[in-house]
Amino acid sequence: MPEETGNKNPEIVGFCCSYCTFKASEMAGSLRMKYPEGIKVIEVPCSSRVDPAFIIKAIVEGADGVFVSGCHPGDCHFIKGNFYTRRKIAALKEMFDAFSMKDKLRLFWVSASEARRFIDKVTTFYNDIKEKNNEREKA
Repeated sequence: MPEETGNKNPEIVGFCCSYCTFKASEMAGSLRMKYPEGIKVIEVPCSSRVDPAFIIKAIVEGADGVFVSGCHPGDCHFIKGNFYTRRKIAALKEMFDAFSMKDKLRLFWVSASEARRFIDKVTTFYNDIKEKNNEREKA
């Protein structure tokens, strides 16, 4: 039986492209920008390398949410990588929607120079997950 969420802070796993989003997360750290500590960032060579099984496994093993982030469309270092990512995540979201879990998965694009955008995106996702967890607890 999964542990009750209660008012505990959400645990979120993020799969980040090493060329763009991961660099933005590093820049945010270098600039001492703050984001919620429940976010665990995993560097991947390209967002297209994230197998949907990784996302499902993270959720099954207790993550409250998962995000995948990479270069902006058209800027991928692997040419079409983020277009493949978009298709995979869209299909996975449909499956998650069938289980009323669509809110647990997010996809966004962040370039290496967009540390503030990275902070804004992950903080918004974190707050959305926290709000949903509180709603589920009250129900």
